[in-house]
Amino acid sequence: MVGVPSATSRRGFLGLAGAAGAVLLGACSSGGTESGGTPRRGGTVRAVFPGSGAKETMDPHAQRQFVDIARHKAVFDKLVDLGPTLRPVPRLAERWEANGDATLWRFHLRAAVFHDGHALDADDVLYSLARILDPKGVDRRARTSLAGIDLGRSRAAGKRVVEIALKRPNAELPSLLAMTGTAIVRRGYADPSRPVGTGPFRFQSFTAGRSFTGRRFDDHWDGAPYLDELRILSAETEARANAVQAGEVEYAHEMTPTFARVVQANRNVRVVAAPRSGVEGIVMKTDRPPFDDPDAALAVKLLADRARLVEVVMGGRGTVGNDMYGKGFTYYPEDVPQRERDVAEARALLRKTGALNKEVTFYTSTAANGFVDAAHMFAEQAGEAGLRVKVVTGPPESYYTDQLEKGVLGSHRTGATPIPTYISDRLLTDAPQNASAWRRADFDKEFREAQAIVDEEERTRRYGGLQRRVRDEGGLLLWGHPDWLNAVSSRLNGVEAARPNTVDWARFDRVWLA
Repeated sequence: MVGVPSATSRRGFLGLAGAAGAVLLGACSSGGTESGGTPRRGGTVRAVFPGSGAKETMDPHAQRQFVDIARHKAVFDKLVDLGPTLRPVPRLAERWEANGDATLWRFHLRAAVFHDGHALDADDVLYSLARILDPKGVDRRARTSLAGIDLGRSRAAGKRVVEIALKRPNAELPSLLAMTGTAIVRRGYADPSRPVGTGPFRFQSFTAGRSFTGRRFDDHWDGAPYLDELRILSAETEARANAVQAGEVEYAHEMTPTFARVVQANRNVRVVAAPRSGVEGIVMKTDRPPFDDPDAALAVKLLADRARLVEVVMGGRGTVGNDMYGKGFTYYPEDVPQRERDVAEARALLRKTGALNKEVTFYTSTAANGFVDAAHMFAEQAGEAGLRVKVVTGPPESYYTDQLEKGVLGSHRTGATPIPTYISDRLLTDAPQNASAWRRADFDKEFREAQAIVDEEERTRRYGGLQRRVRDEGGLLLWGHPDWLNAVSSRLNGVEAARPNTVDWARFDRVWLA
């Protein structure tokens, strides 16, 4: 291999696919589409997503909402993405390998070009990583998760080969490079208002809170899109429902179970459902009373009627949660008994911790479907155990930032992401989305140790222990795993029933109009 340091050569590299003892497995195949027909070129697709107003951005390293991620996916590519089972699959990196202790990784790049004709090379990857890790950068979504990268020792080992050195062993690096906020940008990229990527659509226009337009990029490495043009719009739930039924858009993201029932007999609209696509829950701030006492947090987990929340808020389109993220995903501990409702025990714990008949604020928002409904239903359930819950609704455009400080309880949701990424994003002391304020130095240390384990069976066992600890001591009531519901016009073909944040989600380069 080109440019391998001699010390690394002595230890040897483990191949991505097929090599005995390989650190990570090869690519997983994707699922089937919800519609058929012979693909044809041409036309414009209009897709509408929940918006976040002026906070929407074309900076692919600052993305927060699905509308941002979908737009960025149209314009940019990542080195790695996530397959249907949440394992890493190749994108701009066609293959990768690591040394024996997972401290040095080598990624081999495809022959891809940016929209301005510049050929992708290793320096673009290094520039992108430096931009993500820049401490002066605003809202760098992946900075914490990628903080283990040693940029000073990372290098171009060839025009299309990049070596990424780590400060400590990490067998999960490909999965971390697949998380949101990790797109590869052209070196020198500094102006989000003029994005140039390697993605399937060239940027045409963008207005925050309203719309994005992209045009087909004929030289995309994975093949040109069928569409001439893609428009991604922002709108609230009711407006999305009305638009797709009226034929004003061809795709509406994140629809409600009620909508799914309404359009069952509608020949012009179908619902594409991806089961167990993340989690819905409630966060408790563990750095302040009463939930700085784990027994008070446990009381909340025991008083919740999970089945009722799934039945009403999800319309029955989901499965009951067990206060651990990633049911059905790699590393999920399936052997943990389901937590059942126990109002009497919850009341006893509330009395023990001094929280009985005390009022706590539940800060929620219309930022996501079901948040407000779940908050009010939970408040009723909490009252049965003697916990008084005051529901306060905040603005949707700033909710995920505001909730880090506001409220003792809050609404929580996450799309599909690998379990280690969920932990690093939401449960480490310095995690950017640590809404439960779970800060435990020993937990951080145990997580870093688990990441460093090359043996997958042992790594799985260690991650399971961390999940169990959060379930028993932490501030997360994860009550349900929803089916993800998107609405599609009968004119639109090729839409995958894919979990959000996976490679086949929002793949508008693979859809076509009848």
